[in-house]
Amino acid sequence: MSRLLHRDTVPPVPAAELTARSADGSRIHVELHGPEDAPAVVLAHGWTCNTRFWDAQIRDLAADHRVIAYDQRGHGLTPEPGPGGYSTNALADDLEAVLAATLAPGRRAVLAGHSMGGMTVMAAAARPGLREHAAAVLLCSTGSTRLAAEARVLPLRAGALRTRITTAVLGAKAPLGPVNPVSRRILKYATMGAGSAPDRVDACARIVHSCPRRARVEWGHVLAELDLAAGVRELRVPTAVIAGTGDRLTPPVHARAIAAALPVGLGLTELAGMGHMTPVEAPEAVTAKIRELVTRYVATGTAAERKAATAEKEDVA
Repeated sequence: MSRLLHRDTVPPVPAAELTARSADGSRIHVELHGPEDAPAVVLAHGWTCNTRFWDAQIRDLAADHRVIAYDQRGHGLTPEPGPGGYSTNALADDLEAVLAATLAPGRRAVLAGHSMGGMTVMAAAARPGLREHAAAVLLCSTGSTRLAAEARVLPLRAGALRTRITTAVLGAKAPLGPVNPVSRRILKYATMGAGSAPDRVDACARIVHSCPRRARVEWGHVLAELDLAAGVRELRVPTAVIAGTGDRLTPPVHARAIAAALPVGLGLTELAGMGHMTPVEAPEAVTAKIRELVTRYVATGTAAERKAATAEKEDVA
């Protein structure tokens, strides 16, 4: 049984919850897990998902990390924004608001973004808030541009026709309806690897089907026109990339292009047979990479700062 549903089937209980206020006044729901003074990790989920997408990572990391997870606007417990509230600038605003609300000035964290969460990080790459608080970044199953052109969900030859139909699918207004055997098969084909365990498919289906239709449609339009290539070049912190070789939504061509363009790239990890939902399909691999980044870029600095602070207090005494 997957870690997502192991131990118990209820979501991890946060140590605290708060509301961050974005630049346009939008309220962003934030969960805080784990010890307050532990090395910090910030998790940004993808399109049609919510904080529950990260349950496996939260359960593992919260034992010895401060894990900060938030619902993107229009998802989970974060309300839908008003008119004009769907854009990559809004995603960047929201991330900056979350960082400001949860991290003291100068405190640094590992930022992990999946799919639209990774796009959020890229959109915020040049923002002062990200540069102040990001010690390192993990981009999971994401892309920076040409999402509709490169997607392989539709069994058609690459070209203008496939791009037009994919764009229409991204913005489709039809309701997803209840989770059932047919919808689970469709979701698995579109977003997960062929070998994905049934409980992991079911967990993803329930998360995706809970997304409000308006948010799904509005963000689908944003993704269809996405161009964050400049954001990749502005991401001047150590950044690792993970992708599934069987990803139909953001095929590995995106991850390879991002990894090649990063100013401080830490390499690309391709997970054989995995689809788009890597944090759920391969939770151990994603969590291990986050831990590696924390150990290398956050924990050592935190320990050094504490040692210096202790020495200073002893000198004063």
